[in-house]
Amino acid sequence: MQTRRIAAEQVSAIGLGAMPMSVAGHMPDREQSVRTIHAALDAGVTLIDTADAYTPDAGDIGHNERLVAEALRTWSGDPDTVLVATKGGHTRTPDGGWPLDGSAAHMRRACEQSLRALGVEAIGLYQYHRPDPATSWEETIGVLAELLDAGKIRMAGISNADPDQIRSANAILGGRLASVQNEYSPRLRSSEPELRLCDDLGVAFLPWSPLGGIGRADELGGRFAAFAVVAADHGVSTQQVCLAWELAKSPVVVPIPGASRPESILDSVRAVDLRLSGAELARLDAS
Repeated sequence: MQTRRIAAEQVSAIGLGAMPMSVAGHMPDREQSVRTIHAALDAGVTLIDTADAYTPDAGDIGHNERLVAEALRTWSGDPDTVLVATKGGHTRTPDGGWPLDGSAAHMRRACEQSLRALGVEAIGLYQYHRPDPATSWEETIGVLAELLDAGKIRMAGISNADPDQIRSANAILGGRLASVQNEYSPRLRSSEPELRLCDDLGVAFLPWSPLGGIGRADELGGRFAAFAVVAADHGVSTQQVCLAWELAKSPVVVPIPGASRPESILDSVRAVDLRLSGAELARLDAS
């Protein structure tokens, strides 16, 4: 499988977004979740994305991180070849809310909790989940720099950021910004400027919900019919076409499609071998 570079790490061209395995209303049972992660790893996926806030209820922060840790412990391969990315900066409420907390105190505490949940001495990639209007950008990104310097995290990233925030974060981190994780799919393309900036900076761009979000993959054959037409021409799924289209945007793009079944992630992984022509890419861009 071809690889993409995130700072000093080598990762697969497509990662696994583990969120659907731990969010109420969508979660499979634990055994199926572990089998899905194992299937991804066996297929060559070496990037798993999670977050402390991916949990079925507010009283179980770190649920998805512990699930990922369990899957890595029970996998037949070498877990040291896998980059686990997690995030801090969101909290959860009993009613299912997702409040923000980017304060220095919370981020330090969240990092320590994630270290314990993942069972590691250093987090491979730690990302600020979403900007908190109540906390200055400089304060939060300063904590990421502090965690890097302390060796608690190996790489630092940000999520849901605009171009000015990307430039600022990279400056505060002394040029050590490793990744930007923004929503990007045929349904939502407003992060094109951030993608282009990441390409210029050589920073990994990790599209979340690259297929349009939970329960929206069918739109690729309806609202965005061009993806279905190209898929039929190649004899592949529309999901594969969507991910191949995103991979063609830039070498820094590493989509992280969510999956709750082995079959889903195995289909997604096949996108790395799908080559689309310039005419096909232009048609998909215009759809």
